[in-house]
Amino acid sequence: MSTSAATEPLMIADDVTAGYLPGIDILTGCDLSLYEGEFVGIIGPNGAGKSTLVKALFGLVNVRSGSVRLRGEDISNVAANRLVAKGVGYVPQTRNVFPSLTIEENLEMGLFLQPREFDTRFEKVSALFPLLGQRRKQRAGGLSGGERQMVAMGRALMMEPSVLLLDEPSAGLSPALQDEAFLRAKEINATGVSIVMVEQNARRCLQICHRAYVLDQGRNAYTGSGQQLLHDPKVIELYLGTLAQKD
Repeated sequence: MSTSAATEPLMIADDVTAGYLPGIDILTGCDLSLYEGEFVGIIGPNGAGKSTLVKALFGLVNVRSGSVRLRGEDISNVAANRLVAKGVGYVPQTRNVFPSLTIEENLEMGLFLQPREFDTRFEKVSALFPLLGQRRKQRAGGLSGGERQMVAMGRALMMEPSVLLLDEPSAGLSPALQDEAFLRAKEINATGVSIVMVEQNARRCLQICHRAYVLDQGRNAYTGSGQQLLHDPKVIELYLGTLAQKD
C-alpha cells in the first residue's frame, strides 16, 4: 500500500496531549497519520502511551491539547457512539465481549445503529470468521481468548467501519492464536478497512504493517515503514531486543 496517491490522511492525530487524571499527561505531543487502506502499527515499551493513543483517537481519553481529525473534521473528544456512526470501530484489549450474551447477540450489539442490516452484515462477518456463524447461539462467556477476540473484531466490523482501532489483539493468546489474530487483521485490512494496531509483539507487528510508530514516554521516538523499523539498528537495540517475541 502506498500513501503517494493519497493527498490527505484519513485520520490524523496532531501534537496530542492526553491523560486520564487531571495534571497527569500520558501523551505529551504525539502525532499519527493513517491513510486510506493503510495498516499502521504502534509499538513501544510498557507505559509508553500506546493504548492511551488509540483510546484518545476513539474519544475514551480526554485530549487536552492538539487535535484528532477524521477526513478533515475535528473529532477530538467526540463521544465513542458518534465516532462509530462516523465509521470508526474499536476493539479493546480486555473485557471486549458481553459474556452472558450469545455470539449472535454480541454482534447485534455492534449494529445497534442499523438493526435492519443485521442479516446482510452477519453474513459478511461470518465469511471472514466462519466460527461465528457456526456457533452463533453459543454464549460468549464459554469461548476461549482467541474466540472472544474474533467476536470482538466481528462486532466492530458489523458497522462496516472505514477505520478500525485494535488494542493489542494478541494479548494473552498462545503463539498459534497470536498468528491467527494477526492474519485476521491483515485480511480485514485487505477488504479496504484502514487499521491502527497497538501491539506488544513488536517484531510481528512490524512484519505485517505498512508503517509504524515507536512510542516512548508519550511521544513518537521513531517512525517509518514496518520493514525500515524492523531493520533499524537503533530500534533493534532499544526496543526489539526487549519487546520482540520469536517469529
